Amino acid sequence: MSHGARVIRTGVSSGGHPTTAAPSSSSPSSAGSEAELMDGAYFRSCAGMLKVAQMISLLIAFISVNNSAWTDYSAYFQIVAMCDLVMIFFFYIVHIFRIYRKLTCVSWPLAEFLHYLIGTILLLIGSIVVASKSYNLTGLVAGATFGFLATILCVLSIWSSYKVSCITQSTSKYP
Repeated sequence: MSHGARVIRTGVSSGGHPTTAAPSSSSPSSAGSEAELMDGAYFRSCAGMLKVAQMISLLIAFISVNNSAWTDYSAYFQIVAMCDLVMIFFFYIVHIFRIYRKLTCVSWPLAEFLHYLIGTILLLIGSIVVASKSYNLTGLVAGATFGFLATILCVLSIWSSYKVSCITQSTSKYP
């Protein structure tokens, strides 16, 4: 007779003493964290906070360029910043609601890596163009600055996802 793994949750009661709950009566294949709708740990993870920082810096860059004097080249930056922001938000939602577990037909790490690679290159080009044409326009200077900040944060995401995937692949080949 095989017994599945049981989840024992510990916590602190109002009196300050640790309490132990009864073992979970759920099936062994579904742990307590899998039954939840949202992944609360992703909010506090490094990747989650990095995505939030990217979204905030892209939003500030977009608003800064949008509120500055209109130029022909600021439209490219606005399009790239908004597309990047929407895609980062999409992947954030995918991780928060664990959609990657339900849609296994998509290689989510590869899709996210390609998004970051292409989006970072386009964002870097847009930031360089806005910075080079932003003489005496403070909105464009602020937009270019936050664009470069978002570019650096995206490079960190590329590096961390590449590092994690290489380590995972190299350790999984040999038992």
